[in-house]
Amino acid sequence: MASENQDPAIRILCRRFQIIRNESGIQWLIGSPFFPRYTVISTFRCIHTTSSNSLSPDFAKESDDIRTLLPKGFEVIGALIVEKDCNFDKIAKEAINAACNLRKSLSSDANLGNLELIGAVVDLNNAKDVRFFVSRDGKMDSLESVSSIVYEDNPEKFVWERGCLLHCALQVKLPLYFQPSKPNDIHEIYMRAADAVASKFRDPQVTCLIEASNETSGAIVLRGSELSTDSSSSFAELKDSDTKALLCSHFSSRNKVITSFSSIEESADKIQVSFLLNKSMNSVKPSAPIAEYYPATQETQLLVIGHKLEVLCYASKDLSLAYGISKLVIPALVDQLHSMRKVNIPDLLKGHPELHPYHFLPPGILHPITVLYELSYGETELKQVETRRSLHLRLGLPFDRPLLRISNAIDVVGKKHSSSLVQKGSSFLKDVHLTIPSSGVSGGVASLVQGSYQYYHYLHEGLDDSGWGCAYRSLQTIISWFKLQNYTSIDVPSHREIQQALVEIGDKDPSFIGSREWIGAIELSFVLDKLIGASCKIINVRSGAELPEKCRELALHFENQGTPIMIGGGVLAYTLLGVDYNDASGDCAFLILDPHYTGSDDIKKIVNGGWCGWKKAVDSKGKHFFLHDKFYNLLLPQRPNMV
Repeated sequence: MASENQDPAIRILCRRFQIIRNESGIQWLIGSPFFPRYTVISTFRCIHTTSSNSLSPDFAKESDDIRTLLPKGFEVIGALIVEKDCNFDKIAKEAINAACNLRKSLSSDANLGNLELIGAVVDLNNAKDVRFFVSRDGKMDSLESVSSIVYEDNPEKFVWERGCLLHCALQVKLPLYFQPSKPNDIHEIYMRAADAVASKFRDPQVTCLIEASNETSGAIVLRGSELSTDSSSSFAELKDSDTKALLCSHFSSRNKVITSFSSIEESADKIQVSFLLNKSMNSVKPSAPIAEYYPATQETQLLVIGHKLEVLCYASKDLSLAYGISKLVIPALVDQLHSMRKVNIPDLLKGHPELHPYHFLPPGILHPITVLYELSYGETELKQVETRRSLHLRLGLPFDRPLLRISNAIDVVGKKHSSSLVQKGSSFLKDVHLTIPSSGVSGGVASLVQGSYQYYHYLHEGLDDSGWGCAYRSLQTIISWFKLQNYTSIDVPSHREIQQALVEIGDKDPSFIGSREWIGAIELSFVLDKLIGASCKIINVRSGAELPEKCRELALHFENQGTPIMIGGGVLAYTLLGVDYNDASGDCAFLILDPHYTGSDDIKKIVNGGWCGWKKAVDSKGKHFFLHDKFYNLLLPQRPNMV
């Protein structure tokens, strides 16, 4: 960490800033008190403004959103303003002022002390040029320009070797007694009940059970009296206050070396925190229970509101467990409870809204986010869709893929094994192309399928479809891609179900069901439209010799759409997973997943046998992979435009 007398340096962990052409705005810079100062891990776009001016944040709404979205252990450390024809010094001061006001809105502590904040500026005339300034005390008269910018090569390793996740899930029930004749009173009663629950987290009788999710260490117990009640201490002071305290590193995986980051479930150390209320501590001598009766003067109704709280917090591994719970977990639980109680009186009287927290790690973001979803809407209900669209806007995520649906939520307790070649509960191999060698195209650029798929081939599930089912198998692989990317919840259809769909739309006669008739690209497009609502683009070529001419178009498909492609020619069908193309020389290769394979699901046998591999249109021996005397149809499924 730089000393006070050294020139400041900005460390950038996030991949890139989300700069939208011709659009001014503010982005909040996110860091952590556990990182070296001026370290930016992500950015959140400001989406609430007080007027049509995109540079006038509504700090109350912004702080409400960010308090829910951003896990404790991360914080706003500055702001980036995008503006056209800007005065850099002037705009940098506005950025730091906005960040300072947001910090004040987010904090319950009126005295924030000296704030070290970053003010970044981008001129839309040159969006690649980001200028950084820092204020060591949050004041406008102490601005320093920063010329030293460090981009971290392995940001995942930087984040998860330093820190771990604290996870706590808790069921809360709030009994509300109210008079039916005064329904407006229920909201105040509800607020008081929620405040009473929040105060119990710091009760001396609370007991915390702490254990590692990886079972590397035994569980430990902390009493409420051992937790910190000092809300003003900084994290640096807390870390140094008790050198003998048990640290978060007690539950870390001692032998874990993070060389590459596959998923937060596998790479991050996780500590489970459970709260128990011990009513027997410091009690008087045992005695018989006493019941007291308080008659109601008017008719009274009981309404029980249930909430499931679930929080994730990021903590340095050298932070005391007691202070991690006091300064991170408990404030996170309180904030989440307060976020959940912002409901309307009619909703309370109907039962209560089904609010549920979910945690996500979208692509390109290095830390988890937490979202409260109203489950009674359903994932496709308009209000839920608009909630996700707003989140995509804030996080700079694309609007044509469902990255924040419930099925995308990360598995904190480690029940999923999504990175495995074999999907849990399924006999189908996943993502077999990940293990194959390079294509051999000199100077080429590989454009590949985006996301996961399952490998369907001849003889799967006991069905002998050798000689006629290759297009069915390619379609099954394509539909598995849509399912694994959460565009659909339907099961991958069987051959008979595919035939049934074609009969239902009138493309085939009823006698087609149960037959061994071939299908092609046109039929596949009909089935994809009927079963999952996916549209398709079809490319026709008169001869296999023309396929290399389509490589540029195919590369654009994989870069923009990322879906598997079916290639049908003559009596054969293949699944195309990517192309490697040298634009200058025209040299190219096709990544083929062959559905004609009839062996066992042995990844080595499949790769070594060439059933999944790069194929040149003409190999070194002059053999043509695509036949010159056959026409080919290429089916390019399009991503649904949805979130």
